[in-house]
Amino acid sequence: MKYQSALKWLVPAIFVLALFAAGMGLFYQTPGQPYPLTSFRGEQVTINGHGLYFWDTVSSAAQMQGNDLVTLLVGLPLLAAAAWLAFRGSLRGQLLLTGTLAFFLYTYMSMCMLTAYNGLFLVYVTLFGLGLYAFALSLMAINVAALPGHFSPKLPRGWIAVVLFLVGGFLALAWLGRVANDLISPPATLENATSRVIQAMDLVLIAPLAVLGGVLLLRRAPWGYLLTAVSLLKGLTMTLAVSTMAINMALAGVPDSLGIMVPFLVLTVLTVAAAVVLLRNVDRRETALAGAMTPQLH
Repeated sequence: MKYQSALKWLVPAIFVLALFAAGMGLFYQTPGQPYPLTSFRGEQVTINGHGLYFWDTVSSAAQMQGNDLVTLLVGLPLLAAAAWLAFRGSLRGQLLLTGTLAFFLYTYMSMCMLTAYNGLFLVYVTLFGLGLYAFALSLMAINVAALPGHFSPKLPRGWIAVVLFLVGGFLALAWLGRVANDLISPPATLENATSRVIQAMDLVLIAPLAVLGGVLLLRRAPWGYLLTAVSLLKGLTMTLAVSTMAINMALAGVPDSLGIMVPFLVLTVLTVAAAVVLLRNVDRRETALAGAMTPQLH
């Protein structure tokens, strides 16, 4: 696998640091309890008041801990399995690794920007950086031009493209609708954040990538297969994380969490099914791809 030497350093570092960060988010406890606060926008919020996410609101802390749980139970096992397969020359493994690294890149980019400053800030920054460079190397390691020949002719490209369009369209409409509502009346759900960070990231990174991947896949363009794999694997971890966040918010007594939970649970099922179908339709001659790659980076 191209750039395998570098990735063999980056991936374990991501695994160890993410295990530490997510474990601290879930299990580190400090004395204290939630307390009310009026934000600088005049919004009445409840600060968590304990644990790693002491300075975040109860709603934000519930979301972050939901994401920590998905990182521990899904993200890290996927990362380990994908790296093992990819380093053995498996195209399925390389696609899975690239998509999983996109999850870690997105997760810790958002943690750097959105989480109230805490003692793990430099850990988040390190994970953001490691995720970015590992994701770039993983992308560059794939022989994109050869990809169409490594997928079965039976791949249901139309159905998978529809799933991508649903993910991209839902995120675009949901977040643009929320921003449009902000223009009509003062934002009432920013809590202690200064801006809509997740909406910005999704509108720039996730929604366009999903739509572009679907369009290129329908055209049988080589980049369509790669962008589809990245979009689906990032999408399933993202939708699963948001679903878990919503469940955790409901358990914490945060209102309106059901409205978030239901659509993302549906999207989770669709993206998981589409990702499984995509990976199952990788041709068994996939190992030929590894032989077409240039020497490793030393």
